[in-house]
Amino acid sequence: MTLAPDQAKRIAAAGEDLPRIAAAPPVKRYRHPFVVALAFAICAIVLLPVVTLAAIALSGTGEDWPHLARNVLPGATLTTLWLLAMVSAGTAIIGVATAWLVVGYDFPLRPFFSWALVLPLAVPPYLAAYAFAEFFLFTGPVQSAFREMFGFDSPQQYWFPDLRSTEGAAFVLTCVLYPYVYLTSRVVFLMQGRNIADVARTLGARPAKVFFRVLLPVARPAIGAGVALVLMETINDIGASEFLGVRTLTTAVFTTWINRSSLEGAAQIAMLMLVLVLLLLAAEQFARRRQRFHNVRGTQLKARPPRARLSAAGQAGALVAVSLPVLFGFGVPLLVFGQYASRRLDRLINADLGEAFLNSVFTAGSAALLTVGLALLLINAVRLSRSPLTTILVRVASVGYALPGTIMGLGLLFALARIDNAIDFFAREQFGFSTGLMLTGSAAAVILACTIRFLALAEGAVRSGMEKLPPHLDEAARSLGKTPAKSAALVLLPLLQPAILTALVLVFVDTVKELSATILLRPFGFNTLATLVYENASRAVVEDGAVAALLIIGTATVPVILLSRALARDRAASMA
Repeated sequence: MTLAPDQAKRIAAAGEDLPRIAAAPPVKRYRHPFVVALAFAICAIVLLPVVTLAAIALSGTGEDWPHLARNVLPGATLTTLWLLAMVSAGTAIIGVATAWLVVGYDFPLRPFFSWALVLPLAVPPYLAAYAFAEFFLFTGPVQSAFREMFGFDSPQQYWFPDLRSTEGAAFVLTCVLYPYVYLTSRVVFLMQGRNIADVARTLGARPAKVFFRVLLPVARPAIGAGVALVLMETINDIGASEFLGVRTLTTAVFTTWINRSSLEGAAQIAMLMLVLVLLLLAAEQFARRRQRFHNVRGTQLKARPPRARLSAAGQAGALVAVSLPVLFGFGVPLLVFGQYASRRLDRLINADLGEAFLNSVFTAGSAALLTVGLALLLINAVRLSRSPLTTILVRVASVGYALPGTIMGLGLLFALARIDNAIDFFAREQFGFSTGLMLTGSAAAVILACTIRFLALAEGAVRSGMEKLPPHLDEAARSLGKTPAKSAALVLLPLLQPAILTALVLVFVDTVKELSATILLRPFGFNTLATLVYENASRAVVEDGAVAALLIIGTATVPVILLSRALARDRAASMA
């Protein structure tokens, strides 16, 4: 049959329209310069102490540099790198293994250990070093029992691992820092759903092969984020390393500043540490390239991986594997300081202790809310703008965690002092009155310092959860007429709740434990639990600070338990 020319034209026109009718309307790409401007502002605030520190480093004459380069830096750098290698390997193995055990397998007391494994996070490294020295050194209960068991009279008659060594410091730091990897890995194991592991099992893969060939690569970005946090925390440590006699770059900063009275030399070493941490961050980002995994359907995000049943021997092995990290990282410090505190019970009714407790909770809570809010802004800016510049800004905003707390606090102290002086000068010139010191030596300065230091902590935890979400979720909401703010509030935030809770707890706990920056920036008469312990330790009466040390552990333990129970989806998983 031959069509009329006008009929052919109408059919052709209809055919051209069909793809346009069937295709979904394109989603508008929101660039949002205001969000990018906020990222610039956050980055500028974070860089403020770094720039001040760089100015101090460049202000020196350089006369100390030959001595530092010849006698200090080579040994301190090698020691630091060896310490980083041991701690990163130890925390990765313990964190990933325990996370998969409590998520993937059934064994006795599994629900208890699912949250108890996070308890060592509540123990500051310097407190752990004090406790381990009391527990493992010659006069401690372990060696005393060992000598009594085998009839030894002196340490020359037997060999025992030396805690006052680089390996000993790595052991102490690993025991209290592995929860960083455990938390980020466990969040991913809980969020990634059933399908990947189930498909591998239906194809005949054994559980070990499913873990190493399927689940471990999927969790690699989160593991990398956790290990990066561990590395930065290890670099920042001063209390444990100094107490155990390990000369790292951080201890070199303090000895150069205090013993040689060279603030410029200390700042120069700190800038080298900053370069080292930036290289670590770049290596972590390079290792995570093209390692983005997400579920195909948003409904699978709430699915839980099924737990396998173990044999009797397997259950015993799993129970031992999850018990030892808790006993070493939390049980030993609790035992040692509990014995100290039992001899100082009169400290419980001390007014200074109650005031320090309230100050710690206020500072940590404020810093946690502010830090996580800024981290969400930065990550949302990257998601909306999709520009390399914004990604670079977020990476730069992580450098605050690279500096030792004292040096970062010192840089912030000088920066805030200059701002206060400028405001005071303007008020005198324009209005004829003095404003005094509004920022320097205030609680706000302490909160700002903790926010700058722990922004990388919150950003890494939230980003590891964000990378598990399908990118089309918020785009689908926008195609239905929702603004980016509404799509983020209604779609992304509920799905990111485990990661956000993780970030809040990490920042809260680390702020409660923060010591060095708090000492420099706190107002006169403003004590936290950490500074109270330090004041007693500096007077060589550690036992007097035992109650405050237990309060630090207890204050950090409460949110850790709440977080772990919120993340543990035990009832739903047990129905698998």
